[in-house]
Amino acid sequence: MSALGANPARSDADAKLRGEAVFGADLARPGMLWAAVSRSPVAAGQIRAVNTRLALAIDGVLEVLTAADVPDWRTGVIVSDTPFLAADYVAYEGEPLAIVVAESRVAAEAGASAVVADIEPIEPISTPEQALAPGARLVHPEWNRFAVAGGADIGRDGNVVAEVVHDPGDLDAAFAAADLVVEGTYRTPRQYQAHLEPKMALAVFESGRYTIEVSHQYPFRLRDRIAQMLAVKPSSLRVVGHHIGGGFGAKLDVSVEAFAALLAQRYRRPVRMQHSALEERLVAPCRANALASVRSAVRGDGTILATEVEIVSDSGAYANNGPALSAIPMFVFGSIYRVGTARIRTRNVYTNTAPTGAYRGVNGPWLVFANERHMDAIADALGRDRREYRLTSLSQDGELMRNGQPLEEVSILHEAFERVDELAPWHAISERTAASKSSGDGVLRGVGQAASVWLTNPMPGHATVKLNEDGTATVITSATENGSGAVATGLRQIAAEALGLAADDVMITMPDTDATGYDAGSQGSRTTHVVGRAIADASAEVRRQVIDQASHMLEAAPEDLEIAEGVVTVAGVPAASVTLGQVAQAATWSEGPIAVGASYVTPTPQHDPMCATGMLIKGWPTPTYHLHQAEVSVDPVTGQVTVDRYVVCQEVGRAIHPAALAGQIQGGVAQGLGFALSERVDIDHGRYVQRTFKEHGLPLAADVPKVEMIVMEHPDSAGPYGAKGAAEPPVVPVAAAVANAVSDAIGAPIDTLPITPADVLDALERAQ
Repeated sequence: MSALGANPARSDADAKLRGEAVFGADLARPGMLWAAVSRSPVAAGQIRAVNTRLALAIDGVLEVLTAADVPDWRTGVIVSDTPFLAADYVAYEGEPLAIVVAESRVAAEAGASAVVADIEPIEPISTPEQALAPGARLVHPEWNRFAVAGGADIGRDGNVVAEVVHDPGDLDAAFAAADLVVEGTYRTPRQYQAHLEPKMALAVFESGRYTIEVSHQYPFRLRDRIAQMLAVKPSSLRVVGHHIGGGFGAKLDVSVEAFAALLAQRYRRPVRMQHSALEERLVAPCRANALASVRSAVRGDGTILATEVEIVSDSGAYANNGPALSAIPMFVFGSIYRVGTARIRTRNVYTNTAPTGAYRGVNGPWLVFANERHMDAIADALGRDRREYRLTSLSQDGELMRNGQPLEEVSILHEAFERVDELAPWHAISERTAASKSSGDGVLRGVGQAASVWLTNPMPGHATVKLNEDGTATVITSATENGSGAVATGLRQIAAEALGLAADDVMITMPDTDATGYDAGSQGSRTTHVVGRAIADASAEVRRQVIDQASHMLEAAPEDLEIAEGVVTVAGVPAASVTLGQVAQAATWSEGPIAVGASYVTPTPQHDPMCATGMLIKGWPTPTYHLHQAEVSVDPVTGQVTVDRYVVCQEVGRAIHPAALAGQIQGGVAQGLGFALSERVDIDHGRYVQRTFKEHGLPLAADVPKVEMIVMEHPDSAGPYGAKGAAEPPVVPVAAAVANAVSDAIGAPIDTLPITPADVLDALERAQ
């Protein structure tokens, strides 16, 4: 029986169900110290003094470190703009000012609260619009002294962290020839990852090396970032991963780990740190808030002659991943739809707010929201059916994205439209929703669609597959299980399929940067595709060695041997067999243990390297195609929106574990609905307004409908058994599909998220 397409139990299921799984938040060591961070209470200001006297007077507090006691250089993922501790200027509320080390957590947190910062407030730059206004104060007056990794030209200028420009230079003629010009401005807020387990670290310094135990999505980046901050070699650090209590992108970079490492070296004792619930919110690397302005030149027959796109996204106080993510609009606009020519300009901007960062689907949800709302706007302006207009505008196989990369299988989207229509016929639903507007039953109904193409993150992965002497296998990798099941199910199934084992006979290790090759972490739907490919390659060589050894033991030709259910047999002669355990033992004592390592990095797709300035992401590797359809009802009295039906058609390459895939689709839609309808991360003078889970407006189970799923399998030749990325895409089109449905229901455009009852009522009033 094949291990693929089955639903074996997760390797971590029993431990988690019994409460036995050790998460980062559970860790402790004898003689452990605790540390806590004192953070800026203001969004911007000049530091006059940091008074530690009251903190040092607290029983159990050993020391309070300020900027004078720690490294004074700046570091960062791409732009080295972030200080270890703020020295003379704070750039956002929550920026670290001091570190308190104590004998207990209570004392450390009390000490952090007792640190008194004398800060002269400065009126913060709270929004990108303020940052870009003529004569605006510079968030970082010394911005031009910040080093950029590799010396890359990313278009920095004052409050502009990075700028990507694609300008073919021939738009004016297209707009002059247009029969109509359709314009739209689309605003989206920040979104908080809302993971349950706070960020933490437990650090030990011994024999000149640091060991950091964490719950982290990307142990190797953490190793390298701490090394950068402490100015030591990466090999001086060992990062050991544990079960992760959620992340969704929030745990991809450094937080408190470097502080803990510094103190562990200073005191030669284990040091533990952990964010409080409030700290998590103050410094969360939220999905960036953004403004997208889109203008299209359109002929009367619906042909889009040209599109002009202006994007401004909020980096917050420091660059983080923003310069890389600024390339993503190049792959969203003018990709799945034919738009003639396109001018795209993206600016990532400094503000006096917490730095933004990665959240599932990174910039995709708000970019697809803008793109798909704009497609509805064009269809409405033409008086065309919105589904029909999308179908006639879809790209064909081999047509080029803005970066010059051909989309070889975009015709999969044509299949998606057909599959969704079979399940939820668009025209019948549209007729029903149109009738609701004149029925007098007090409810407005609407339907909306949104399509997208999304990448599979290509970054490197490595795994070693070891055949154990009892006939089981162990996969050694630093790929992280972030809850998706990619490690706990998918990777085990890939090894099991190759080796003729049951998935339960494949063990997989926790991350350890000392014991494994480099892995780029749980991000971008990459684990099954990239690490799975490494496992498949390693397993193929393990299988070859097994066959070679067994052929000697059975005195049979290698080509006559088969492996199934942990047994090697001679084809047609079932009695002639040896177990994998017997093979492994024989190999161990003759030629040595059977263990094979392999690596994989997705090749960069064909593209035009001169397509734009400032691009750090050059290609859109291993693309997958998606169509979502939402049906909503709107109460015209209260403005309340209810999602009545939601259909997802998702292309995955190969569904390795269908139940895990279904869980990812359901979860992604839930997060997308929160982004679309209810979640708030409002900013008032640089400070977050919502500071608890209750205030954030996260969707509850009652708010999320049953998600109807259509899975399309189009195997990728480079993927393990055809698998592509699957976990990120379900969140990407949701807000767009829902907004299109709400706009249809009320007969007025909704171009700002979240779609609150007040926004709906205002739109209804404007439409009258």
